[in-house]
Amino acid sequence: MITVNGQAVSLEKPITVAEYLAQNQYRIERIAVEMNGEILPKKNYAAVTLKDGDKLEVVSFVGSVK
Repeated sequence: MITVNGQAVSLEKPITVAEYLAQNQYRIERIAVEMNGEILPKKNYAAVTLKDGDKLEVVSFVGSVK
């Protein structure tokens, strides 16, 4: 089981951060991910596999730049 934004989430099988985000319709270009207390660079999303006990905070960017 992992925790995402404070909610417990069960995974049926090992998946990468990128796969988890895609399955949950996150728009990669509009989010930042903190994993176990550290910012996870976007370039690593496909290389990092989620494991039992991991904690993710997914933050969405809202608004526009002027």
